[in-house]
Amino acid sequence: MQPPLNVRLRGVGLIFGVLCVSLLGSLLAPQARADGAVSGGDLTVAQSLGARELTVVVRRAEAGPLRVEVVTHAGSAPGTLALTATPVDRGGETSTGTVELGDRPGIYAATLRVDHAGPWELTVSDGERTARIPFLVAARVVTPWERAAYGGFFAAGALLLVALGTALLSKRGWPTLIPVGALIAAVTVGTTGAVLSSHAPQPRPAGSLLDPTSGNIGNPYPERELPLTTNYSRPPANLTVRAQPADTGKPAELALSLTDSATGRPVDDLLVSDDALLHLMVVGPSGRLWHRHPIRVAPGEYRVGLGSIESGDYAVAAEIARRGGGVQLLRSALRINGRGDTGPADGRGVAPSGATLTTTEAVSGEPTTLTAAFGGPADLQPWLGMVGHLIAVGPLPEGVPAGTAAATVPVWAHAHAMAPLPAVGSQPPDETVAAFGPNVAFTFTFPLPGRYLVWAQAERGYSVMTVPATVDVRAGVPQ
Repeated sequence: MQPPLNVRLRGVGLIFGVLCVSLLGSLLAPQARADGAVSGGDLTVAQSLGARELTVVVRRAEAGPLRVEVVTHAGSAPGTLALTATPVDRGGETSTGTVELGDRPGIYAATLRVDHAGPWELTVSDGERTARIPFLVAARVVTPWERAAYGGFFAAGALLLVALGTALLSKRGWPTLIPVGALIAAVTVGTTGAVLSSHAPQPRPAGSLLDPTSGNIGNPYPERELPLTTNYSRPPANLTVRAQPADTGKPAELALSLTDSATGRPVDDLLVSDDALLHLMVVGPSGRLWHRHPIRVAPGEYRVGLGSIESGDYAVAAEIARRGGGVQLLRSALRINGRGDTGPADGRGVAPSGATLTTTEAVSGEPTTLTAAFGGPADLQPWLGMVGHLIAVGPLPEGVPAGTAAATVPVWAHAHAMAPLPAVGSQPPDETVAAFGPNVAFTFTFPLPGRYLVWAQAERGYSVMTVPATVDVRAGVPQ
């Protein structure tokens, strides 16, 4: 015999009340994130491809369509770039495309395709040179607490239907309590998972500790599978620099080789740091600065052009970040037989007329504020992820050419003026944003007294401006 209608309605009301409470709990709980691992973010890599200074942006590298943007800067020649995305670890589809660069600096885009997660290589070729940029296609990783949230709410939905059917069809009222109890348990599990998914620490991105070829691309907790004594650090790298032979009649080009100091093998575990795989700073005999970003042509091998240069001694500093090894500054020196053309600062556009670099009183061991005034409106663009860059070299000995002195001085510094932090979950401002300056302030502590060569750099209208200066630092009070 069916129970009275009012009994069945009370059962349905009980289920409805439990459902309302569960929905209220899920709404009040912080929302779960779609991916547990930090994945699918934009990858920005500066590339000095021949005479072109480019910024290559890989937008949210996940399996499927892959949008690649190439940002050109003032002075970049128009032309066609060939793009190819190639899987590194296993078989897959190679995707190709082209980017037609126009006369004006700005963003030019193409769409490629990647068909699986793992390590890939993007090649960018102008017909003479080919840059090889490694990147990771992230897997969609779901953490255990997210699985609990999804599984709990899915089970709650299924149990809701069972409970409603039991309440309407059962001859007794008590059987309804069984699916209702299971429904309450499932909602509890789902709500708990939702709360933990937003508050628990996120797992490390794939490749931050291990090499991306080690199979951890889809594992949010790769370190759990390693012994506690595992050493993630990398030894220092060695840098050798070779100049193109002078009798070729071509613009000067440098070949850089990175080798591991422990094994002698090529270093091919560089991370993108400050929007580049390798930041190269070169100081010439007369104090001219080049700030370039060599292209990777093979594991551990990089190439960069300097254009027309003068003969003499050159100081070289390369800033890199190895996976698990932190940022390293590698220094070298070489002599180049050039053409006697000094050119503008950094080989690009000089700063606008009237641009200045001023400092507070510079005392060794105390913070100094250096302010670069570029003039004009507040329309500076981020370059290499920063509003401004400051490079300082010194203290310089008296009567020694800058290139010779810079190779032996104890201090090479690369400081930044950072853009405001973006909102949680959003990307930082890129080169399309022109809303900073016109004054850019840096804070730096000169460790030793003496005379320093200093360059401040910023970008406006896709043109990098450089303000050179000399800063005299007096000795501080001994501690």
